[in-house]
Amino acid sequence: MNRSTQSAPWRAVNIGHPQMQVDEVQGVLHMRALEPLQAHPQRLMERLLHWAHTRPQQTFAARRGVDGQWQRISYADMLVRTRHIATHLLGMNLSAERPLVILSGNDLEHLQLTCAALYAGIPYCPVSPAYSLMSKDFGKLRHIIDTLTPGLVFAADTTFSAAIEAVVPANVPLIMGAGVLPGRACQAFSELLAPGDATPADAAFQALTADCIAKFLFTSGSTKMPKGVVTTQRMLCANQQMLLQTFPEFAEQPPVLVDWLPWNHTFGGSHNVGIVLYNGGTLYIDDGKPTPLLFGETLRNLGEISPTAYLTVPKGWEELVSQLERDADLREQFFKNMKLFFFAGAGLSQSVWDRLEQVSVAHCGERIRMMAGLGMTETSPSCTFTTGPLSVAGYVGLPAPGCEVKLVPRDGKLEVRFRGPHVMPGYWRSPQQSLEAFDEQGFYCSGDAVRLADPGNPQLGLMFDGRIAEDFKLSSGVFVSVGPLRTRVILDGAPYVHDVVILGPDRDRLGLLIFPRLEECRQLAGLASGATVAQVLGAQPVQDWLGSLLQRLNQYATGSASRIDWASLAQEPPSIDRGEITDKGSINQRQVLQCRAAVIDGLYDGQGERLMAL
Repeated sequence: MNRSTQSAPWRAVNIGHPQMQVDEVQGVLHMRALEPLQAHPQRLMERLLHWAHTRPQQTFAARRGVDGQWQRISYADMLVRTRHIATHLLGMNLSAERPLVILSGNDLEHLQLTCAALYAGIPYCPVSPAYSLMSKDFGKLRHIIDTLTPGLVFAADTTFSAAIEAVVPANVPLIMGAGVLPGRACQAFSELLAPGDATPADAAFQALTADCIAKFLFTSGSTKMPKGVVTTQRMLCANQQMLLQTFPEFAEQPPVLVDWLPWNHTFGGSHNVGIVLYNGGTLYIDDGKPTPLLFGETLRNLGEISPTAYLTVPKGWEELVSQLERDADLREQFFKNMKLFFFAGAGLSQSVWDRLEQVSVAHCGERIRMMAGLGMTETSPSCTFTTGPLSVAGYVGLPAPGCEVKLVPRDGKLEVRFRGPHVMPGYWRSPQQSLEAFDEQGFYCSGDAVRLADPGNPQLGLMFDGRIAEDFKLSSGVFVSVGPLRTRVILDGAPYVHDVVILGPDRDRLGLLIFPRLEECRQLAGLASGATVAQVLGAQPVQDWLGSLLQRLNQYATGSASRIDWASLAQEPPSIDRGEITDKGSINQRQVLQCRAAVIDGLYDGQGERLMAL
């Protein structure tokens, strides 16, 4: 980054800068924000009631219709719809033992069902559409349905019919956004909007307590089969209050989000939707994604709507910054009301970060803060935020108000553990996993490792240090810290590396199995769209790039635990059915090692295509 960019001022925005109390007892660090968590609602739909009365005509949510126009629902209208739908749901004998399952992606029907279920106190579960539409054996969907035993299933349309027929019991009724499934008990979503006596729905809402289950969210990365996280009303409300105290800006200007992040994940469904609802903002549902086929829709939406904050994954920022650099009209619309940037899900490449600051300064004369933190499904999701003084890759910051952090020595690292009103009570119908998830003091054991940014000054906050379960030893007994090494490969390999598995448990040297971004590699190779995967990955420009990547990585090497001996580009993408990849695209390191053991053996024996380090 050039000096003029570094010296540019920050755009004015109200962000908290909490101080911590840090105590050490027998090598265990305890951290908490000095600012206490303030009073907050006990039921999330209290916020819908509040805004329906104070900002009745303001748009709560909008999505493009088939005519290309934004279909809007105001706060007042959403409350009316919520009470009508809740009244119908209460007549269907639904409960935690027979919850509502939503198979579809982000849409207005999904959001209305969500609000109605939260109002009526009926637990619901948004399930990744990938488990229905991308999976071939429906294994994860079957596991979720078997775990939940739903009393009602919603699907947007008949594209979900194969999955429903395969795993949803015939006696479970369906709500369809469009179409019907022959031979199944189906009801049109529009029928739920028919007016009725909402007294039972209002009574159900008044009877809700903070401990009532709001929804089930299934984890997606650390084990082959997802675990059902019990998410209570208290968890959702407490976490939004933590966010508000960390970002008081949300109370000063109602947040406007243009967002594609899926609601079956905690970042999209709890964090982002919650930010809008809790603070009386507006959510524009983006049907785009940071993929070659769908990113054009995101650009179309951002060309019309000026968000106050933009939240996406690193791949989204990679795609967006390139467009911002060359499209003056997009820059004008995008930066007009922008206050904050967020990223989550993976590390953001420093080069993309620098380019984003450069285009911000060139257009606005100011830098816009890029925020991140540490969170997970089990903590609904946020625990720490980068409100400290550092702005570097890997920084996860300081505890949010109300979140207690404990750092426990484990396998040569510090495992981070969390306790607070935002932490789950346990996993649904899995008592043993629930027991194992907490320590003797009731802290949730995350399995994530962190380290102090400066051991001499804990007030600077925390750096992410990988997943403890991914680390391993070489045959020499040398310990390999997988997380930081994996992040370095992804960041240094941008934009050609989708993900990577670090190879070498019980072997004498490290290797890399890289899952490439094929479209970017195809462009690098200068090949036409009809070229095979083997032709793309074997092209000389791609091989030259891989060699230069190895050289760059080994510049940082200090020994056998960090020196990469060879790398190979995987021709077969990771499989969602085998549990090698989650529905959000992240790699399950251990599962890849297990499923591809024979291939990896061949690579180590020199029988596969690989590039050796010099």
